[in-house]
This record gives sequence, C-alpha cells and structure tokens, in this order.
Amino acid sequence: MLFHEGDEANFFYQVEEGVVKMVTYSLDGKEFILGLFYQGDSFGEPPLFCDFPYPGTATTLIDSKLLRIPKDRFLDLLKDHFEIHVELDRILCERLKYKSMILSEISFYDPEHRINSLLGYLKSKAPVSEQPFQVPLTRQQLADMSGMRVETVIRTIKRMEETGKLQIQDHKIMI
Repeated sequence: MLFHEGDEANFFYQVEEGVVKMVTYSLDGKEFILGLFYQGDSFGEPPLFCDFPYPGTATTLIDSKLLRIPKDRFLDLLKDHFEIHVELDRILCERLKYKSMILSEISFYDPEHRINSLLGYLKSKAPVSEQPFQVPLTRQQLADMSGMRVETVIRTIKRMEETGKLQIQDHKIMI
C-alpha cells in the first residue's frame, strides 16, 4: 500500500520496476480502477499541484521498485527544469484523453466495444510489445475499469473469442 484515498498528497511517485494499481471504491465497496502504472510511469501528481487529497488508493500488484520525491523537492525540480515540466504536462494530457475515452465508452457503447477499446488501450500502454499480447488483468479488474458487471465481461469475452477477436489460453486473454 503506497497511499490511501483521502491521504494528504506529499510525494511524487514513479515506477522504476513493477506495476501499481490506483483504485477508488463506491459506498457499497465496489472497486473502480483509476489506472495501472508500469515501468517509467508516474502517478498521483494532480493533488501535488492543487493541494487536494489523493483521489484513490495506490498499491503495487507485484514486487516493485518506486522513486518517491517529497512534494517540495518535486516542485523545485519542475521550476528548475522546464523540459521536465513540459513532459509531465504531456503525460497528464494523455491521461485526460484516456479518462475522456473511458467516460465516452461507459456512456455510449455496448459491452464488446468497451472491452475492445480497453484491451487496445492496455496493449498500447504495455512496456513490451508482445505478440500476442497477454492482458495482465482479471475479468473482475476489466469490469472494474469499464463500469460493467463481471458477468457481462465474461459473456462478452467468450463471445469475442467465439468470433475470433481474441484468444483464451490457460484462462488468460490474448490479443
């Protein structure tokens, strides 16, 4: 556990090795995955700029190595190195683009379209370009990221396998 939803934001984090998952929970305990962060990815930055608590809980999914910089030193780093600030702005814009895509998917599209878009995004973010790509999430996690029930995800994945849009190998989704 790196931090909990509602904790004061005091650090900049970057993944050097491993995978970090950031989630939020509904009042009835349903998990919604805000993001998965891989080698080279940073996370939890917006609260550092706007002085609000972390919007989610961050945990490592596997043994991980992280860089953690205190807020004041991180802000000084950005002041002293404009090129780093510009790169961080680009990354944050990409995240906004992803959030916009997810909101659109959840609001307007059928389950197969949602799953297909989410799988394509995950494949594009993976640190290594494998062929075929093994989706690193469970069906429950896909449901948590797409706003669907796990039963809907299971039925949709099965239908996509039957139509040749993906493969299942040893219970793992391959695209």
